[in-house]
Amino acid sequence: MTTALRGNTDTMTDLIQLQPKDEHNQKLEANVHPPDWVNPTPSGRYNLVVIGAGTAGLVAAAGAAGLGAKVALIERELMGGDCLNVGCVPSKAVISAARVARTVRGAGQFGVEVPSDVHVNFAATMERMRRLRARISPNDSAARFRDLGVDIFLGNGRFCDSETIEVDGTTLKFKKAVIATGARAAAPPIPGLDQVEYLTNESVFSLTELPTRLGVIGAGPIGCELAQSFAQLGSEVFVVESRHGILPREDRDAADIVQRAMLRDGVKLLCCGREVELRKDGDGVRLLLESHGESYDQPVDKLLVAVGRAPNVDTLGLEAVGVDYDKKGVKVNDRMQTTNPRIFAAGDVCSPYQFTHAADFMARIVIQNALFMGRSKASALTIPWCTYTSPEIAHVGLYEPEAQEKGIDVDTFVQELSDVDRAILESEEDGFVKVHVKKGTDQIVGATIVARNAGDMISEITLAMTHGLGLKKIGGTIHPYPTQAEAIRKIGDQFNRTRLTPLVKTLFNKWLSWTR
Repeated sequence: MTTALRGNTDTMTDLIQLQPKDEHNQKLEANVHPPDWVNPTPSGRYNLVVIGAGTAGLVAAAGAAGLGAKVALIERELMGGDCLNVGCVPSKAVISAARVARTVRGAGQFGVEVPSDVHVNFAATMERMRRLRARISPNDSAARFRDLGVDIFLGNGRFCDSETIEVDGTTLKFKKAVIATGARAAAPPIPGLDQVEYLTNESVFSLTELPTRLGVIGAGPIGCELAQSFAQLGSEVFVVESRHGILPREDRDAADIVQRAMLRDGVKLLCCGREVELRKDGDGVRLLLESHGESYDQPVDKLLVAVGRAPNVDTLGLEAVGVDYDKKGVKVNDRMQTTNPRIFAAGDVCSPYQFTHAADFMARIVIQNALFMGRSKASALTIPWCTYTSPEIAHVGLYEPEAQEKGIDVDTFVQELSDVDRAILESEEDGFVKVHVKKGTDQIVGATIVARNAGDMISEITLAMTHGLGLKKIGGTIHPYPTQAEAIRKIGDQFNRTRLTPLVKTLFNKWLSWTR
């Protein structure tokens, strides 16, 4: 079992711990924070010094080194950052296992008979996750980036002045620097939280035993993904959310579908939670709250806090170099430049879009602007995202209320999966594709997809938006039959039908009658 490894702190004082210390985590550690690593001796000034070896830092360092720049990369914890170690990679491994468990239990509708008491070996599920995470880790390893020509320094990096960074007593001189230190789980102001042990995304993947009862604070993406997964794996899950419903930032029709799916999977949702209080209960925790006029005193074996993030800025010495920041992170302009023109930032430490793929492309902007006097802008990026529940919700561009706030009138087209043959055949009819276009045109301004593989499907619309292709072009593109992506083509058909004039419709209908 595990406790909150860093859950009870708001400062960067404790390193993420890799538990249990099995062969997989030892392999991971050997790659991303080798215990025997010896920092190199700096020689001269670096063209670029990057603090933080998560996605943004790794992309910035590798890209700059590949262009011939002299680069140093500093990491105090685990190379690969949240994504590899405590985020995207481990969570999707667990989610994949949970989906299989759910599929097996529902096999009867396909005529596949399975025992009614299907059991999940949770220890084996988590061992698989650790094994696959270790397998992927060489991509982000210290050795790989050293071989790419990057000087790797493991330790605490801190700005001394606008051309100097100190790493555990070693001084690095730089022409330009990048802050890519990411963000961490933060403790919300809940009475009693500081008196109990709790999990965050940084410690939940160290579990080796399935909690019989799991409490989850927060119904955002992380909370929903893990709540549903643990329910599918066999836990009794209670989700506490202060607002009504789940995923408050998402399209409401989309969130409602996912909420129904979570309830079917056994998740108990305590929304509009008020007067939330936590108390220690032996080795577990008691959740005390009011929800929709009812009082609850619910004991749980483990508590996951999945709300609140804080930028990792505390130990960087930003005041010494005039880099402005607040509780949301480092402040940057549209070119990813901080208030110190020689220092840039990328990724979760400075962006409201806290996604691996967003950090990747922000780092590419930094390379262009820091090394080549470029003028690339973050606002020019078209950034999709996905919440990996079952079904998934994927989105790109504007939601309808956002378009209205910006004074953009839209036409909205919706294709229900219940009218898509592949979705019917796979019993995955509860979902849709929704596309907003600028009124009277086929110019896409935003889209939401709810489907099993919505994260894969959204890329077609993202490509269209990025390169100015409208619904007319999508409607004229052949899609394989039968696929769920055909729903996107059907949206194009819907738009094309709106372009028919009354005369054309009349003539077309007459032609149809003659050909019958």
